[in-house]
Amino acid sequence: MSETKQSKWDISDMDSWTAEDFPLGAVIPDSGNSRDYVTGGWRSERPIRNVDTCIECLLCWIVCPDTAIRVADEKLAPDPDTFNLDHCKGCGVCANECPVEAITMVPEGCELPEVK
Repeated sequence: MSETKQSKWDISDMDSWTAEDFPLGAVIPDSGNSRDYVTGGWRSERPIRNVDTCIECLLCWIVCPDTAIRVADEKLAPDPDTFNLDHCKGCGVCANECPVEAITMVPEGCELPEVK
């Protein structure tokens, strides 16, 4: 004899629920805590910037989903501090959106002489 599994909540009228009716989930108790966590360790590629090509438009900074691009005095931070690799996930959005192709993605751990 098989038993019918019952839901933990009565969701029979879920289509009429308002935001207040939904159970809370994924609550972040403290805001602004991303600096406490190093999240770039699983990256397989990292960005590098060609300073001779870069026009300092800051589009990379605007589109970076991890705020891993450092800016000081309305300019990109000088190399090697341009990218905060503790938080960069290697997604490549910065490289894809750069209008002058000044950012390229290289394999993590790349030791080629031309890659710094």
